[in-house]
Amino acid sequence: MTTEASPPDAVVVEDLAVRFPIRTGVLRRVTGTAHAVDGVSFTVPARSIVTIVGESGSGKTTTGRALVGLSPIASGRVRVEGDELAELRRDKRLPRLAQIVYQDPYASLNPRMTIRAMIREVVTVHRTVDREAVSERVEELLGQVGIRPELADRYPHELSGGQRQRAAIARALAVEPRFIVCDEIVSALDVSIQGQIVNLLKDLRRDRDVSFLFISHDMSVVRHISDQVVVMYGGKIMESAPCDELFSAPRHPYTHALLGAVPVPDPRSPGLRSGIRTRAEPPDPAAPLPGCRFQRSCPFATDVCREGDSPPQVSVGTSGHTVACHHFDTPAVREALSLERTPAP
Repeated sequence: MTTEASPPDAVVVEDLAVRFPIRTGVLRRVTGTAHAVDGVSFTVPARSIVTIVGESGSGKTTTGRALVGLSPIASGRVRVEGDELAELRRDKRLPRLAQIVYQDPYASLNPRMTIRAMIREVVTVHRTVDREAVSERVEELLGQVGIRPELADRYPHELSGGQRQRAAIARALAVEPRFIVCDEIVSALDVSIQGQIVNLLKDLRRDRDVSFLFISHDMSVVRHISDQVVVMYGGKIMESAPCDELFSAPRHPYTHALLGAVPVPDPRSPGLRSGIRTRAEPPDPAAPLPGCRFQRSCPFATDVCREGDSPPQVSVGTSGHTVACHHFDTPAVREALSLERTPAP
């Protein structure tokens, strides 16, 4: 009896580094290098939603752009459905496998074209269907993202923010990608519209076998959409875990700080209310700190955290939970973090 082979991972990232030259003066000479992403490794399994979360300057957007070929890769490997990213770019196959949707839908919508015309253009140029079936395919895409027929002949400025975001998602889907990067696509929307977009992505994952890298700083949204969560700070991964496990048993002090910043209706209710706060700005990418990137804000930092290389990712259990911290499993740190759980009233 034969078993069906599992599909390949949508994206595999190994030791990814992204650097940008720093140019100054009238002649724009290169005077330094910004280490935007440094040694990042993670996997986006097929038909899954993996979220990168972190504050501004953590490198999450740069990582997402690198996976679709929009940011230069200084070192490391990226494979999309088993193929090297460099080969996909060279053969011009990457757009058919990976797309990106931006926070501002105007970044990908032509203001001089109607929504229907934009999607028709993408379907026609990429020849995803026969010419006779283009109109039918356009209507199918509009229906999948919930754009009513009477809205399809409007221009982007005539739509609401949520409708424009749905149009941007439909445009990305028009090339039939296997992997989509969603860069803060709900951060500027009302809460009710955020829920609609989140549910739309979940439906697309189920119905179209699309995998997503969802980039966000909103832990409330992350909890409702993610299968796996990757926590970044200063261009490094601090912690990675299945969504439920990360929220129920975070191990890195920075993850505690993020969760402690999430507002709750009743601060006295049971749950994680960490007393850890980020006391400093993220490290300057032009002058990265030795050791742990979170050292200036971490109350548990010692000399070992300020010297040598960054702490390696260490496995916690068998669920794929990893954490990069020298002291996460010491009795003092475990006790301190557990004591910051607010007791039930």
